[in-house]
Amino acid sequence: MANSNKFISLLKGLGPGVITAALVFGPSKMTITSRLGAEFGYSMLWIVLVAIFFMLAFTNMGARIGLSSNESLLAQIRLKWGKGAAMAIGLGVFLVTTSFQAGNSIGVGIAIAEASGTPVWLWVVLFNVLGIALLFFRSFYKVLERLMIALVAVMLIAFLTTLFLAKPSISGIAEGFVPSYNPNAAVLLIAFVASCFSIVGAFYQSYLMQERKKLGAQVTNKSTTGILILGFMSAVVIICAAAVLHPQGIKVNSASEMSKALQPLFGEYAANLFLLGLFGASFSSLVGNATVGGSLLGDAFGYGSQLSAKMVRLFIALVMVCGATISLVFGKLPLELIIFAQSVTIFLVPFIGYAMYQIANDEKIMGARKNSNYIKLVGAIGLLLLVALAAWNFYNMFIQ
Repeated sequence: MANSNKFISLLKGLGPGVITAALVFGPSKMTITSRLGAEFGYSMLWIVLVAIFFMLAFTNMGARIGLSSNESLLAQIRLKWGKGAAMAIGLGVFLVTTSFQAGNSIGVGIAIAEASGTPVWLWVVLFNVLGIALLFFRSFYKVLERLMIALVAVMLIAFLTTLFLAKPSISGIAEGFVPSYNPNAAVLLIAFVASCFSIVGAFYQSYLMQERKKLGAQVTNKSTTGILILGFMSAVVIICAAAVLHPQGIKVNSASEMSKALQPLFGEYAANLFLLGLFGASFSSLVGNATVGGSLLGDAFGYGSQLSAKMVRLFIALVMVCGATISLVFGKLPLELIIFAQSVTIFLVPFIGYAMYQIANDEKIMGARKNSNYIKLVGAIGLLLLVALAAWNFYNMFIQ
């Protein structure tokens, strides 16, 4: 019994990091990783290490900020740079999460509909209603934490079983972690880094740590484990696609197409298992993504960010309703919304990263938890990477 209690306590301690991993690893992430493996085999596995390295640094930064102050990160930004800066971040994150929420709704719908032969819209409505229903639980954070841990477990089981069936090349995997460059992979590599090195996810880590503190739970910084799980899942999907799709020259445009490609080789069981992983990724992002957008909008408007606050829950529900409506009306995530979300992100993400970096360097706020010289260096390089990604996106969207 004692060992069982220790294990449960360990899982609970991992909560904030696992939530961040679950909300980052959504259907768009599965699509990017599937395409990387299908088109370039094992050769681009090294990019997982690069993206996770910087994600670890900034998520750890967010966790330490959350542990060091009772003021939310947006409140600290408001004090340091004024109301305008805090409002811009809160509104920007809300708009970005709302814009991409349709993709999460579609992912949930497709995952169940293709496995059961039923209409997509039915499951889009059902799981968004279920997501909103979760908000009515008195302790929404505890429900969210347990749900995310369960969904990450589902994803891990689904992807590891697919990996076992695929029987990948061990030497190919080893070679894939040696950096190499293929100009044809540039777009996918940048998309992967931009989605995996999620500054919004790292930013929200501070809120998750504070949410646990408010509940009176023992809080320690275990964000590293969750982000390592994120990297592991990303690598496994790339490896599965490299082993199954790349040798046949099959290209995929969505994660659901990869499940169809698995069926002729391994049967309906394997295809449905991968769809189960897609469901886990989609539903965890549907709830997690909405939670981020709603919480930060609530904080920006002065309602606080605590998940028990009525207005915060209302904003979270608003993100879900908007995403579900877009997916039902258009049947997909419209290109115009993707462009809009990316254009907001271009200007928003480097600023969010810079704000986190400066606050984590501030000894008055952080005390002994301030950034070490090593993290200052890594963070500075990470910020340069964010600016470079923003500049590349800007060039492709508005100049090229």
